Amino acid sequence: MIVNNILFFISGFMIFWAMIGYPICIKILGKIYKDREIKKDYNFTPTVTVMIVAHNEEKVIREKLDNVCKLDYPKDKIKILVASDNSTDLTNDIVNKYILEHPEENISLYLAKERKGKTNAQNEAQKTVTTEFLVMTDANAMLEENAVKELMASFFEKDIAYVTGCLKYTNNENSTADKENTYWDSDVKIRDIEGRIQTITAGNGALYACRNSEYYDFRPIDCHDSAMPLYYALKGKRAINNMEAVAYEKAGENDGDEFKRKVRMNRLILDVFKNTWKSMNIFKYKWFSFFYFGHRTCRYLLWLNHLILLVTNVINFKNNNLFLATFFVQLTIYIFLILGILFQLQNKYMKLLNYYFLTVLAQWVGVINILTGKVKPTWEKAESTR
Repeated sequence: MIVNNILFFISGFMIFWAMIGYPICIKILGKIYKDREIKKDYNFTPTVTVMIVAHNEEKVIREKLDNVCKLDYPKDKIKILVASDNSTDLTNDIVNKYILEHPEENISLYLAKERKGKTNAQNEAQKTVTTEFLVMTDANAMLEENAVKELMASFFEKDIAYVTGCLKYTNNENSTADKENTYWDSDVKIRDIEGRIQTITAGNGALYACRNSEYYDFRPIDCHDSAMPLYYALKGKRAINNMEAVAYEKAGENDGDEFKRKVRMNRLILDVFKNTWKSMNIFKYKWFSFFYFGHRTCRYLLWLNHLILLVTNVINFKNNNLFLATFFVQLTIYIFLILGILFQLQNKYMKLLNYYFLTVLAQWVGVINILTGKVKPTWEKAESTR
């Protein structure tokens, strides 16, 4: 019974801390550290390669090339590299034609030997890079003209190894996109505070940069968004967020596309156990240990904690008024969730509840895929985001 009670309160605390406690705490820390700013040096213009990873992106690749060719950065210091992850549509032909039509631009195409996913294509293509810095960006993410200049200006301090940009969604009028944008705006603000205090816990695949000399070949199954900031933090380096380096893309326009994206994001969700263990030396990693537990560990374990909370509650609800009350609270939430789905209720609170449990369900699917050996480093893009 004692063990059951302990599990109940731990799981309840971790759910609360992930969704309410940590966001409130980080905002308080932001006010305490309000005078701590990340310096920028706009005179710092090192050589840069903008790498675009593409698999069957014929719908957007020409627009993307037009976009990066208009970047406000010295032309003699910037290169554009398209890393094609074994594209089978017209992507490669479009890029080659673009190169011929624009000889004044320093554009090249790298063809991955076989399709092994985004990270593998980046690993292969990076071997051809000779510039000081790498800027990574997705084919469907359109950058503001000053994006690269902003990223480079953020490498003012020597211990900064990674800088991620700010992603904004362009289709907020869509209900699914609106829910994602609400979550993302809150998350970006948290990252900004983490970076000002020490280092962020995760980045953004639409736009980020690192020193070419410090690039690390992660496993193809890994994702730079989560792997890079953690890797650099454990090396004593910093990863930060630059709110002025902006990328725009469409969010999934239906719950199905958004759900698939979240399942893909959770393909290594069980790694949170070993990553948390690595990062918990607060004497060595300082604030990062606190940030990772609140921003990553508690969120990545929502799937498990909701299960533990419900099971321990069911076991105990007859023996204690507190457990009885929390059992009916959980039961009420699940009933409202089911009714909202069945009757397609679209008020503000139902939207948030549906989005939250869509996230938890995606975590469960990610866990099941791992346990059944269905996880792979490749995926099909959501067409509604193109």
